[in-house]
Amino acid sequence: MSNNDEQEESNIKTILIGNEGVGKTNLINVSIGKAFMERGKATLVGSFMKKEILINEKSYFLALWDTIGQERLRSLTKLYFNNSKIVIFVYDITDKKSFEGLISWEKDVKELIGDDIIKGVIGNKQDLILNEQVNEEEAIKYAKSINAKFRLTSAKMDPEGFNSFLQELLIDYINKNESREKNLKLENKDKLKRNKKSCC
Repeated sequence: MSNNDEQEESNIKTILIGNEGVGKTNLINVSIGKAFMERGKATLVGSFMKKEILINEKSYFLALWDTIGQERLRSLTKLYFNNSKIVIFVYDITDKKSFEGLISWEKDVKELIGDDIIKGVIGNKQDLILNEQVNEEEAIKYAKSINAKFRLTSAKMDPEGFNSFLQELLIDYINKNESREKNLKLENKDKLKRNKKSCC
């Protein structure tokens, strides 16, 4: 493994994207052991927290990026997309517009960093299920349409729900990289064989 590969593995850029007020900041905060904020301030500058996850006795570090959700600052949010390996689209289950907004967020991601990424969709604020405006089946259908994993959770009541989701996405990322490396080795091996035949 090269130094660049090791650096990438120790700092896997994971961004949370979604409208203002869906709970991106709280999801990140509770996942690293910080307290849930009942009334948090709107995120105006992108920032990240580092989180260690152990997979098969090996440590991986996610750089969890909290992005700006305000529409008027959308151009700034796009600046944080570059080099993202895992993208998590977040909506508020009590806010239909936040779910509908995922379509344009996903379009921005596809245009700027392509489709060769691990994707997840989170329906946050499950503790407010009585005020639900987004049908779970509809959300699952949308997640499948963009080849993303789906999870309902609550930053307030179930921080471990987000943590386990992060672990699932990380495992997908690891498996994808291992598969890519395996295919690359096979391609190089075949190329070497062809070169040997052509020179003899």
